[in-house]
Amino acid sequence: MLIKILLTVIFFGIMVGVGIYARKTARSVDGFVLGGRSVGGWLTAFAYGTSYFSAVVFVGYAGQFGWKYGLASTWIGIGNALIGSLLAWLILAKRTRLMTQHIQSRTMPDFFGTRYCSRSLRVAASIIVFVFLIPYTAGVYVGISKLFEMGFGIPYEYCAFAMAVLTAAYVILGGYKATAINDFIQGIIMLFGIVTVIAVVLNGQGGMHAAIQKMTMQEPTAFDILTDKAGLFAHFRHGDFASCWGPNVTSLIGVIVLTSLGTWGLPQMVGKFYSISSDDAIRRGTIISTIFALVVAGGCYFLGGFGRLFNEPAIINGKKYAYDSIVPSMLETLPDALIALVVLLVLSASMSTLASLVLTSSSTMTLDLIYRDKHASADEAPEGEIDDMAVERTERRKVIIMRVLIVFFIAISLMIALNPPHFIAQLMGISWGALAGAFLAPFLLGLYWKGVTKLSVWACFVWGVGLTVVNMLTGNAILNPIDCGAVAMVGGFVVVPLASLITPKMNEKTLNKIFKCYDK
Repeated sequence: MLIKILLTVIFFGIMVGVGIYARKTARSVDGFVLGGRSVGGWLTAFAYGTSYFSAVVFVGYAGQFGWKYGLASTWIGIGNALIGSLLAWLILAKRTRLMTQHIQSRTMPDFFGTRYCSRSLRVAASIIVFVFLIPYTAGVYVGISKLFEMGFGIPYEYCAFAMAVLTAAYVILGGYKATAINDFIQGIIMLFGIVTVIAVVLNGQGGMHAAIQKMTMQEPTAFDILTDKAGLFAHFRHGDFASCWGPNVTSLIGVIVLTSLGTWGLPQMVGKFYSISSDDAIRRGTIISTIFALVVAGGCYFLGGFGRLFNEPAIINGKKYAYDSIVPSMLETLPDALIALVVLLVLSASMSTLASLVLTSSSTMTLDLIYRDKHASADEAPEGEIDDMAVERTERRKVIIMRVLIVFFIAISLMIALNPPHFIAQLMGISWGALAGAFLAPFLLGLYWKGVTKLSVWACFVWGVGLTVVNMLTGNAILNPIDCGAVAMVGGFVVVPLASLITPKMNEKTLNKIFKCYDK
């Protein structure tokens, strides 16, 4: 216990120390939100990866999908690396950096408002971000509960409160630069931790070959088949849990689409490309981010794929499994030193995601709802109308408001996490579908195609949010949450082009000015 506490105290001390170190870069809005748009490839790549993978993936998704698909769940991690990281960087990073700097956009709602010349789009997008990021933030707290209780034997509430206070401390002090530096440190811990844990867990099963042989003998339980609404095990064959594609490849592909393509439309993920410093940094970041995702995500799902060799998850009220208990059951027999490493791994994953979420939420509320004047800073004011002192005061006020809102967002999410209503886990599961379903198509197409219209963006907002919310309110009667999220994302690429063909076009002169950033 002394080792665990000592490592945790050192970890928290470093996080706060980085916040103090980076505070000098967080005095202006660009410095606080984007690190002055000068963050290098290594820091951006780790910031992207650690925001991507939290306790939700390590504890929740790895356990649930590993149980359902067996070793084939590793494809989810590979999809996260190739689609969610490699392709995202190749297709989005450079164009996002150029256009957002050209139109002076600092947030995703700001991008929609400026790119499509619509303040109402900006407000609507910021409300969507607010509604779906707060529960997601709360869900990250909930995701670490069982693992932290296992490692320290103290109530989860104390852990959640400590995480909230310390995350707020370093984000408030240093803004995005502190978050990026801490993400790098936390990413190193995640890489080392997941490799070590996999090696030790498989060694406990007699090695990888022996563990895979044991997986070939696994069959679905009676409860699996009884609750299998999607027909996952309807045609189960002996050894499917150790096969390449598992018992249901169609359902597996839906999970890959949701967890990989979804990152392209999440504001806390895309925002990393706003701040990267150069094309060279993008090239480095692409390689680093892909390798990081392959190790961390691939490792998490690979580990979860062996879940059936350990204790069967508890049944809640005779209706469903407690999938969050699978990974902790795999780790509870580890030596104390390794349990301390696992706790630090999950804390690192969770705190980095929390920092990204609260910074995104606070900056969106401040810049897109409270301050919506496009001439609020020196680089936006028309020539001859710049008052340096007034601009500096406005910048300071914005940073102060963002810091206050960080406390507000963390407090609300902590309150929800400490007293979670039944729908929180479900709402967190669909939040990626709702956000990416609304934002992905108009954002990506808006970077490449001048033909996207303002009304087509509205149509996609209604489509993405509407489909996921209606599906949730009907008790997932339309589709299961995973498939619904995947349909929402992919469907946006049908909605936006069709709506753009039948709705009024944007002014050509305005479009040429916006796309001028690509002329070089």
